[in-house]
Amino acid sequence: MKFFFRLVLWAFLPMSGINARTPLEWAHQAQGMLGPGAWSRIVRIENSAPKSSHARTVDALVFEEGGLLWFYTSNEGTQSLSLYRDRLTEEKADLSPLLREIDAGFTTFSFMPDETQAGLLKPKPLPNGCFIECVAALRNRVLRGERIERPRLLSCYAQTDEGLRGHTVLTYATTQGFYLLDPTVSSRPHAVPGSLASFPEALAKIALPGAGITKARWVPMANPTPAFVAESSSRSVSKAHAVPRVMR
Repeated sequence: MKFFFRLVLWAFLPMSGINARTPLEWAHQAQGMLGPGAWSRIVRIENSAPKSSHARTVDALVFEEGGLLWFYTSNEGTQSLSLYRDRLTEEKADLSPLLREIDAGFTTFSFMPDETQAGLLKPKPLPNGCFIECVAALRNRVLRGERIERPRLLSCYAQTDEGLRGHTVLTYATTQGFYLLDPTVSSRPHAVPGSLASFPEALAKIALPGAGITKARWVPMANPTPAFVAESSSRSVSKAHAVPRVMR
């Protein structure tokens, strides 16, 4: 089935420190936040388009979440990369047509080594990283032993001076109730009435009061088990792409 919409999640909350590191370093940090158990690849893309909104060289993280592939850069945040549902194997094997959907100039790319000195750097708030921050927050809570039920990502959209912008928060349930968490603001979840669990726009207005929410939608998300998270945390990041590989 064709994945017929493309989610673009720029942060419309204030961001600082985006220039403190290079886009490649931010991509490495994002990969580390997702953990070694998550399928992810860092790619360096050469943009051949004579006119483009993207730089000539783009460093990005491609990762899997909720049965789809996603594309993160520090400048633009996270957007959906998959063109179809239920075709992860084929899409992972050939990223080229997916990247060209983002920019026609994205015709050549290489996989970058996973190992990096970025892990030695002190973690900083990930620029435009709300989506990845939410995935990492869920993973960390499960790792600490919290019993999480029905986790979902909620993408909220609002009109800003720069146009329509999106921001993602995490919702989930426990035996104690229903919660909304925005890890870019606080590590403490906000308890909300369970009766709102099926109303994304109402939840978005609670998450971002006064932001002028125009729409909100659920984003597919995996529900990691404690055993899986613990096992993946004990493994090192795969070295399968230690040598850059050029794809055209």
